[in-house]
Amino acid sequence: MIHTHSFEVGGKTFFLESGRVAKQAGGSVLLGMGDTIVLGAATMSKSAREGIDFLPLVCDFEERKYAIGKIPGGFIKRGGRPSDKAVLISRLIDRPIRPLFPKGMRNDIQVITMALAVDKNVPPDVLAINAAGAALAVSDIPFNGPIAGVRVGCLDGELVLFPSNEDLKTSTLDLVVAGHKGAISMVEAGALMVSEELMVKALTFAHEAIRTICAEFEAFAKTAGKEKKEPIIGESDDALYEQIKKDEADFIAANMFDPDKAKRESAMDDLAKELIAKYKEKLADQPERLKTIAGAVDKAIKAILRKAIIEDDKRPDGRKSTEIRNLEAAAGLLPRVHGSGLFTRGQTQVLTVLTLGLPKDAQMMDTLDEEEEDKRYMHFYNFPPYSVGEVRMLRGAGRREIGHGALAERALRPVVPLDDPDFPYTLHLISEVLESNGSTSMASVCGSTLALMDAGIQIKAPVAGIAMGLMSDGKTFKVLTDIQGVEDFSGDMDFKVAGTREGITALQLDTKLDGIPEEVLARALAQAKDARMQILDVIQAELDGPRTELSLTAPRVQVIKINPEKIGALIGPGGANIRKVTEQSGCEIDVQQDGRVLVAAKDGHSAKIAEEMVKALTMELSVGLEFEGTVSKIFGRGAMVDMPGGKSGLVPTEKLTRQKLGRVEAAVNIGDKIRVQIDEIDSMGRANLTALDLNPDNPKLNGEAVVSERPPRREGDDRDRGGYRRGGDRGGDRDRGRGGDRGGDRGRDRGDRGGRDRDGGGDEGPRFRRRD
Repeated sequence: MIHTHSFEVGGKTFFLESGRVAKQAGGSVLLGMGDTIVLGAATMSKSAREGIDFLPLVCDFEERKYAIGKIPGGFIKRGGRPSDKAVLISRLIDRPIRPLFPKGMRNDIQVITMALAVDKNVPPDVLAINAAGAALAVSDIPFNGPIAGVRVGCLDGELVLFPSNEDLKTSTLDLVVAGHKGAISMVEAGALMVSEELMVKALTFAHEAIRTICAEFEAFAKTAGKEKKEPIIGESDDALYEQIKKDEADFIAANMFDPDKAKRESAMDDLAKELIAKYKEKLADQPERLKTIAGAVDKAIKAILRKAIIEDDKRPDGRKSTEIRNLEAAAGLLPRVHGSGLFTRGQTQVLTVLTLGLPKDAQMMDTLDEEEEDKRYMHFYNFPPYSVGEVRMLRGAGRREIGHGALAERALRPVVPLDDPDFPYTLHLISEVLESNGSTSMASVCGSTLALMDAGIQIKAPVAGIAMGLMSDGKTFKVLTDIQGVEDFSGDMDFKVAGTREGITALQLDTKLDGIPEEVLARALAQAKDARMQILDVIQAELDGPRTELSLTAPRVQVIKINPEKIGALIGPGGANIRKVTEQSGCEIDVQQDGRVLVAAKDGHSAKIAEEMVKALTMELSVGLEFEGTVSKIFGRGAMVDMPGGKSGLVPTEKLTRQKLGRVEAAVNIGDKIRVQIDEIDSMGRANLTALDLNPDNPKLNGEAVVSERPPRREGDDRDRGGYRRGGDRGGDRDRGRGGDRGGDRGRDRGDRGGRDRDGGGDEGPRFRRRD
C-alpha cells in the first residue's frame, strides 16, 4: 500500500511517500522538496555480530549523474568511487543517528540514501539526512528517533531555513543541524566570522524546525511504519561492573593521571590486564561470566575517569576544565616549499605545507551541484600510524581524513582572498599529523594559518581552532577545553570551533548522547572563544601577519589584460603561439575566458619576456603603429617582417631606403630586427610597412638611412620613389612595364601587386609569391 504525506516548514514543502519502491528494505521512503527527490532505505541484519564492541552501522550517500541529466565524465561512465562531497554527506547522516540505536546493539545496519533527481535550487545533502531519518522511522529497526536535519542561512541579518544554492552565495552562514525532538545531536557549519551570539540563535532556530519535522515523521510512521523488532543486546554484567567500580576505584585512579600520553596509556593497559586476570581468577567457577569481564573493566575505568572530571574537576593530565595544553607555533621551517607551519598543542602536532599554483591547477569538480566552480583552495589531511605509535598499512584517505580536511578547509576559506581578481593563485595545503593526542583537525587549522602567512598570502585575519569536550552524568554538564584522546573516547561530545578574533568561521559537533541542551552548547561556544584567543596570541607571536612578499620559491604571477577577442591569436593554430611563448620565456601561461592572461615566472626577466611576447601577439594593429619585427623573408620586391598576432607585413624596397638597391639583402637579411610602422591595412588584413631608423652606419647601405616618415604621394604621380618607373619590378630587376609583377615573375603579365587579373591592374591578389 502506498502512503503519502506532505507538510510545510519554513515556507518549504516536504513530501513523503512509502510503499511504492524498495519494499524489501527494512524501511524505505521517497522524500522530496521542490524537484529534488531522495530515496532513503534502511535495513538490519537478522543476527548480531559476535566479538565486537561497537555498533556496525554503515551510512552511504549515492550520487547518480542522471539526477542532473548528465553522463559521468572521464573514461569510466559507470561512475567510480564516491566523491569527497558524497563522503561528507554520508558522515552527515551517520553522526546524528548513531547515538540513537539501543546501547549494546550489534546487528549490522545499513542506511543508503540516493539522489534520484536534483533541483539546482534544492541541495540534496540535508534532504538525505531527512530521508534517512524517515526511513528509520517507518522501518522495523529499533531506533530512538526520529531524527531530522535542516540548513540555516543568514541573509541580510535574517535567519532563513533551507536556503537555495543562490542564497548561500550571499549568506554569512551555512549551518547544517540535525537532532530529534529532545536535543541537537549534530552540527556542521561554515561562516563568515559570525558572533557566538548569532550562532546560538541559529542553533535554537534550527532546533525549532527539527521538532516540527520530527513530529511529522512520527505521524507518518504511525500510518506507514512497520512494527519494530526486539533489539539483540550484547551480554553485559552490570553487577560485575558495579563491583569493580566500587572495589578498584582507588587502584584505577592511582594509575590514571599522568600528563604523558604514552606513559598513561601504558599504565592503563597494564591496569586493565591486571584487573581482567584478577577477576577471571575470581570467576573461574562461573564460565558464563568470563567473557563479560573485559567490558566491565573498560566501563569501570571510564566511569571513574568521568567521576573525577565531573565531581573533582581533575583531568587525566592534571589540567582544569578550562586549561589548554602547552602551545608552540613555528613558521618557515622548510626550505624550497612555498609556505610551511608547524603547530604543537601538548602531544598533538601538525605540519602544514602550502603550494601555490595557477588557476589551471584547480581541482575540477564533478558532483551533483551543476554550478559548483573548480576549487582553487584545497586542504588535505593525512593521519599516518606513527602519529599514535602504531603500525599499519598505509591506504588511501578514509572518511575521517576526508572529513577533517574539509573542516579545516572550511575554517580558512572565508579569510583567503580567492574572490580578489588580483589574486590569481590556486592554493594546495597538506596537513601532516606528526603526533596525535586529541583534536588534530583543529591543529591543522592553526598549521594552515601559519603556512598561509609564511607564504605571504594576504589573508584577512589569522584563524585558530579548538576542540571542546563534555562529561555528563545526566544532571551536571562539564565542558572541557582542549580535549585529548582519552577524554574524547570516554566523553560525551567532540565540539570543534574555529574562527578569528572577530568571529566563527567553522563549527562541527559530534555527540554520543541522545542530544545536548542548547544552553550547554552556548557555554561551550563561550569557553571555546576564550581558548581561541589564547591560541591566536601564540600564532601571532610567531607571525603577527602575512609576510609582505611571496616566498622566493613561489611562482610570480603577473596578470596581463587582453581583448578577449584576441585569445585565439594568442593561442595560435594548434596552440603554436602559446607554446612558443612558454618555450622561449620559460613561464607558465594560463589564459582566462575574461581576457586575463596569467604569467607565472621564476624571475622578473622571464616574466618580462613573456609579457612582451603576449602583448606582441595580442596587439591591436592600426595605421601608424610602430613596433620592432623580425625579417622572416626576402624577395625581389621587398622584405616580409613578422607582425604582432602571428601575421607578416611587407616592407617594399623603396620603404627600406631611398637609395637604389640592386638586392634587398644589401639593406636587411633574414633574422634582422628592424623597427617598422604600419602604413596601410587592406580589407583582408594585409599590411604595408615602412622601415624606421635603420642604422645609418650600416656598411650595407653606404649612404643615407631609411626615412622615418612616408613621403607624401601626389595624385597622378606615377614615379617610383626608389628611382624606378612605377610599373617596373621593385626588386631591382629589369623594367617589365606597367603591368609587371611586384614579385618579379618572369614572362608573366600579372598586373599591379601580384594581381590575379591577367589583363593587368585588376583586384589585389596574394602579394607574397616565390620567384620562379
